[in-house]
Amino acid sequence: MTWGRLRFANTRLYGTACLLGMCWLMFSGAVPAASPSRELVILNWSEYMDPALIEGFEQAHQVKIKHIYYESDDHRDQLMAQTRGRGMDLILVNGPVIESYRRQGWLQPLPEAQMPNLKLIEPRWQQAFDSAPGYCVPYAWGTLGIAYRADLVKEPITRWRQFFQPAAELHGKILMVNSSRDVIGMALKTLGYSLNSEDPEQLKEAEALLLGQRPAVAQYGYFNLNETSSLVKGSIVAAMAYNGDALSLQEHDENIRYVLPEEGGNIWVDHFCIAGHASDPGLAAAFIDYINEPQRAAHNAEALYQATPNRAAEKLLPAEILADPAIYPDEQALASSEFYGKLSPRGLRRRAAIFARIKK
Repeated sequence: MTWGRLRFANTRLYGTACLLGMCWLMFSGAVPAASPSRELVILNWSEYMDPALIEGFEQAHQVKIKHIYYESDDHRDQLMAQTRGRGMDLILVNGPVIESYRRQGWLQPLPEAQMPNLKLIEPRWQQAFDSAPGYCVPYAWGTLGIAYRADLVKEPITRWRQFFQPAAELHGKILMVNSSRDVIGMALKTLGYSLNSEDPEQLKEAEALLLGQRPAVAQYGYFNLNETSSLVKGSIVAAMAYNGDALSLQEHDENIRYVLPEEGGNIWVDHFCIAGHASDPGLAAAFIDYINEPQRAAHNAEALYQATPNRAAEKLLPAEILADPAIYPDEQALASSEFYGKLSPRGLRRRAAIFARIKK
């Protein structure tokens, strides 16, 4: 996934039924009682779930949901290492880390017999990462590409080359995410290589490309997803971005575009997993199953501007979402893109060293 999430304050958020005042009925299914006696702790990105979905589960199960937010994949990994995976019940993770988390005992098997809605998950996404089946359930999927201001560039951006070898109008106005995997991976895609390459010569070429781009980069970090965003204000004209983040910013400026470059990008899949030391695994499983009820999953996907891996929920989405290539790329675009795979310890160290030199 994605960094700071969208603000839930637009009319697309809840769909027609909620606009008609039916949100509570749709999401809860239970009469609220007195103060909840149980707590469910979720480690997640901020603003990465429809608040009505959370409130509905709290009411239906008489539980209080507590959130722990992380700011990046690296930050999440640090939190997990510091706590040894304790103190949380559900963890949202990206596909490549699932195997490592399993080995360290930070995840536990899913009680699939208690989760009937698992059958609704499209196998393509459930099986995208070998370590996910039986341990984690896909929550959302999308792509990594480029967000840019169409009104502030002379021609549309369609290729990574325009981003990594930018025209003068972009100098000092490019934002790169603060992630070695993403930055180096997309440089490799620009050069026609796999984003998972560990070939030393290919990585040297990627480093040279990134060092050449460096003077044009304003920041390695993340933009806000509200009216204060640097992309909305125009101080940043082009940014490496996840599709849902870029689309949420269109609520603040219609000139913002998202493109999955012709060279391809990263296909990401976020998963919910039950923590290895969850205090109530049954309640955690109930939450995953609850959010995968088709109507709930569809409304949540619409709120996030993200594609859903739930095939029954997908059928409930508005036609304009299903037809939007920024949310649902065509098969040709997906074929040129890749999932992140496992890197060797040496490969990880090499990339970390490259990234450190680039950011100096």
